[in-house]
Amino acid sequence: MSKTLLIKNARVLVTMDDARREIADGAVYIRDNVIEQVGSSAELPQDADEIIDASGHVVMPGLVNTHHHMYQSLTRAIPAAQNGELFNWLTNLYPLWAGLTAEMIHVSTLTAMAELILSGCTTSSDHLYIYPNDCKLDDSIAAAQKIGMRFHAARGAMSVGQSKGGLPPDRVVEEEGAILKDTQRLIETYHDASRHAMQRVVVAPCSPFSVSQDLMKESARMARSYGVSMHTHLAENVNDIAYSREKFNMTPAEYAEDCGWVGPDVWHAHCVQLDDDGIHLFARTGTGVAHCPCSNMRLASGIAPIRKMLDRGVPVGLGVDGSASNDAGHMMGEVRQAMLLQRVGFGPDAMTARQALEVATLGGAKVLNRDDIGAIKPGMSADIVMFRLDGIGMAGALHDPVAALVFCTPPNVAYSIINGKVVVREGQLCTIDLPVIIERHNALAMQLV
Repeated sequence: MSKTLLIKNARVLVTMDDARREIADGAVYIRDNVIEQVGSSAELPQDADEIIDASGHVVMPGLVNTHHHMYQSLTRAIPAAQNGELFNWLTNLYPLWAGLTAEMIHVSTLTAMAELILSGCTTSSDHLYIYPNDCKLDDSIAAAQKIGMRFHAARGAMSVGQSKGGLPPDRVVEEEGAILKDTQRLIETYHDASRHAMQRVVVAPCSPFSVSQDLMKESARMARSYGVSMHTHLAENVNDIAYSREKFNMTPAEYAEDCGWVGPDVWHAHCVQLDDDGIHLFARTGTGVAHCPCSNMRLASGIAPIRKMLDRGVPVGLGVDGSASNDAGHMMGEVRQAMLLQRVGFGPDAMTARQALEVATLGGAKVLNRDDIGAIKPGMSADIVMFRLDGIGMAGALHDPVAALVFCTPPNVAYSIINGKVVVREGQLCTIDLPVIIERHNALAMQLV
């Protein structure tokens, strides 16, 4: 028996459709988990199994987070890691992360996803690359299923420890045969290639400075044999560039190409120091970038040339990155920072509010290689968020409520619909008992540290 949901009377409905329509007094009609009709409230059916009155709200597609390390929410604002660039930051945190447990992975994933959902995100990737003790990617996947988030679970890995010239301590790296075997298990167990899938698996060695060239190449072969996406870190800061030149005698982009890590099924996190040749390579091959402005500022990695990437046709999505290098996971806050940081780096017209929203919706969908999310139009997955316009943060900004979402204080959602199900109602998460999760999360964070 199908179920219908009608959202009507929106102050503005931001569709992100091919014409980028913004519909006053807009409405969306959903059947089960798919959008069936979009238009003005007067044009659409007036009856449904459930009706949500969106008067005084902006309604828009759910935001897409293309890069995260959710376990890091346990180690926010650690004194020893508050300052320093990427390699220094990692060196101070690896010993703490060596104490992670399966429960910590599960609870931190629930916490991070709750923060994302409340801030407007409906689809997220998570790059879990460290597996000490009894930790498994299954712990993250179970959390996503519980909270109701559309999830791309990236099976990360580190195999080159300090004794082999890598950055991580030997005790937090894995043997490469075991990595590939577990990655295969996860794909065969959890990956859903169908349209509107809630769960996909991604092949994701951590970075050029923590895995071997052989693992990069073998991972690419495995991913393509199963038709799954590939993800890693690349060109994050100047030390990253120096390591690549010293170790491989190549730029990071050249190394990625040499390993088979370019194409529309690949996206790289950060790319702050991607050079012009690298940008051209990514544009020509359709290789995606996860832009993480807050993390790049936090670690002083630099300002990624996103305007140049977009102008040349590189697919770009947005990522909050790990909650120990941000240290927030507020998706609408990340949209705001993306706009502001491009202006700091490249001038006041480098990015508009609507362009930033497009990167966070359609851009993220393209980076994750999906054609069923990122827009509100018939046939798309029913992932929709609603923001109230009557709060103090929006006061005086209703001349352009869509731009106000980006320019003003980053808001939380009033409603979030994911896969046709109401996950947030009147600002409250419906799928988990959030205060209980937060209390347990804080206890586990103290235990870990």
